[in-house]
Amino acid sequence: MPAPNPESLKLLKDHSLKAIAFAVARVPNSGRVFLGSSDFKVSEADFAAAKFEPKDLFAHESYVTGVALAGNTLVSGGYDGKLTWYDTEKKAVVRTVDAHAKWVRKVVASNDGKLFASVADDMNCKVWKADGSPVHTLKGHAEKTPTHFGSMLYTCAFSNDGSLLATADKVGHVVVWDVKDGKEIASVEAPVMYTWDPNARRHSIGGVRAVAFSPDGTTLAVGGTGKIGNIDHLEAKARIELFDWKAKKNLAAWDSDKFAGIVNKLAWAPDGSWLLGAGGAGEGFLLFLDPTGKKAIRQEKLPMHVHDFALSEGADAVYAVGHNKASHFKLG
Repeated sequence: MPAPNPESLKLLKDHSLKAIAFAVARVPNSGRVFLGSSDFKVSEADFAAAKFEPKDLFAHESYVTGVALAGNTLVSGGYDGKLTWYDTEKKAVVRTVDAHAKWVRKVVASNDGKLFASVADDMNCKVWKADGSPVHTLKGHAEKTPTHFGSMLYTCAFSNDGSLLATADKVGHVVVWDVKDGKEIASVEAPVMYTWDPNARRHSIGGVRAVAFSPDGTTLAVGGTGKIGNIDHLEAKARIELFDWKAKKNLAAWDSDKFAGIVNKLAWAPDGSWLLGAGGAGEGFLLFLDPTGKKAIRQEKLPMHVHDFALSEGADAVYAVGHNKASHFKLG
């Protein structure tokens, strides 16, 4: 079935949050979600309920920046370097492990629910079985930037069939891995998304914050921000690039003509007819691009900087979360 036209996008409801929601994982075929937030907690809420009220489930020792769901297994990651496995049916923590030596930035699950992946500022991507058993530690990103400052490993994503995994870092280096063998099979570069100020503060900003494979796995979308003039502000245009990763070829580079800020999440329509990006700076946005990445289909302003969103199975609903708000959109 064709995905709904982004022009049909309609806001159903904005909800206030007491904390910043950095991550969201959605129960399939429902409006029920799990949130990871700045109050160090993982909570549960339901967009379909009469009142959207997150209920605390368990806590980390710092910001919770990644949550991923596979069946009844929820895995969360935080700035404490820990990963926690939680049984959503029994409502109990199953295990907590010291997974990374530095901040965990992202946790994702494969579509078949068999694997989870986590990335952190120790520059490692770790692949885990759903039961918590380690599978691979993937090392393809330099610990230091070219100017000898610490780098960051921001994001990762599985392909739809689970055979591929992409990881991306602060300086715009993106690696594609063979999940079965744990081997690097390709890499592409998005250097425009990284800004280094050698004069004022010897400081850098930016990085690739989102990656997503097209439904057929041939195209890799990469999200971040353009070159920044003032490193104290996310003043550059929101930016998305598309790659034929096998050929290591940049197919398109698109900068928003309406919104500045950083693209924190990307997702393709199931039929590949559009690509959705979300993020923000002082304000937030949803950006719908045509599949060639050459033009915008729709650009929508949001009341908050968006850190994450969940897209429904038929791409007819978007659940966006961020700075003290959660927003529910309908398409079609």
